[in-house]
Amino acid sequence: MPSPIVSRLAHAGAASPPSPLAAPWWDSLPLEFAQQEEPFDLSALDRARVAGSAAVDVVLRTLGATLVGTLAFPLGYHPAAMRQALRARDVYEPLARAGDPHRFFVKPASAARVRATKAFGPLFVPSDGECEDLQFESPFTPIDPALRDSYAKHRGNVNAHARYWRHHRGPRPTVIAIHGFSADLYHLNEWFFSLPWLYEQGFDVLLLTLPFHGRRKGALAPFSGHGFFAGGAPRINEAFAQGVHDARMYLDWLQDERGVTKVGVTGVSLGGLTSSLLATVEPRLAFVIPNVPVVSVADLVMEWEPIGLATRATLKLMHHTVRDARRLLAVTTPLTWPCAVPRERRLIIGGIGDRLAPPKHARLLWEHWDRCRLHWFPGSHLVHLDRGAYLLTIKDFFDEIGFREKSRA
Repeated sequence: MPSPIVSRLAHAGAASPPSPLAAPWWDSLPLEFAQQEEPFDLSALDRARVAGSAAVDVVLRTLGATLVGTLAFPLGYHPAAMRQALRARDVYEPLARAGDPHRFFVKPASAARVRATKAFGPLFVPSDGECEDLQFESPFTPIDPALRDSYAKHRGNVNAHARYWRHHRGPRPTVIAIHGFSADLYHLNEWFFSLPWLYEQGFDVLLLTLPFHGRRKGALAPFSGHGFFAGGAPRINEAFAQGVHDARMYLDWLQDERGVTKVGVTGVSLGGLTSSLLATVEPRLAFVIPNVPVVSVADLVMEWEPIGLATRATLKLMHHTVRDARRLLAVTTPLTWPCAVPRERRLIIGGIGDRLAPPKHARLLWEHWDRCRLHWFPGSHLVHLDRGAYLLTIKDFFDEIGFREKSRA
């Protein structure tokens, strides 16, 4: 059988990596996972490239962790808030143990009434299509009844937003793209997702805005995405649930109102995690491509200093470990659920020098997803070196799964 690793780079021992985690993963994943290194066999040149790109991530990670630690930690992660959050395990942990993602990611009960207007100021303006801004009122209701009143107070988060590039001669196969944490700017994501390239391949593209980001953040939120984490672990669960819920509503709208027959999803970082969760409940997806994905938020924060230090100290003070945090957040970890998208339609992209979503997260997802296709690049979370190589991998992937319409190839 050919190797599922489609890039020239591979982690050491790729032919026989660790076995998938025993269930439940939150107990079998080592406590020291956050301190573990993912080994790679690299040439001297690649080691230098990885080290240089990783240094950029470390600087940004420290700044981001300081910002989140200063502006979010005091609100949702002090000992009293943590005690309250851990009590919410009585709501979330039984759902995770039940093994049915549809009990947590509840199917939208109604169709979205989407309002489409001409987009203001896109960088990419197609000569043979339109760029529209989309909006609808999200009917999402938190799973935990205790959060419903406080969640509803975030009025800016009620309206779901997206930007949509479509061909005049359509409908076309459509790519839903989901941004990373605090990286919702449409202009940034036009570049990051190589949107003009995707469009020129014959696809329509919808850039989705995650809850508490961009126009969905509160008027008093100090930065985009603040509300996603500031309410503590239960808020994180509900924000992911809403992100999946609203993505499914856009998927319904594309198929029912715009006549699109093929829709796939890709996402970067936090968006990579969201796309992975969407793939647990949506067999309609033509593909799923998590790019530098986070897999376990509970473990990720343990290595984001200084917030990791504060989190470890708080857990120790309460006589808990990271496993307790994993159980609380298990419903929004793709390791908890089977993937509803067939193995041959999954592709994971990971950065060897990534220090914001370290490559061990991509490797864990790869193992959980039956060692599907995996492409490593010698860059970091922000600096995607050899980007052209993984775009070619994506192009070949689309051709092999029949996502591209042959008559328009």
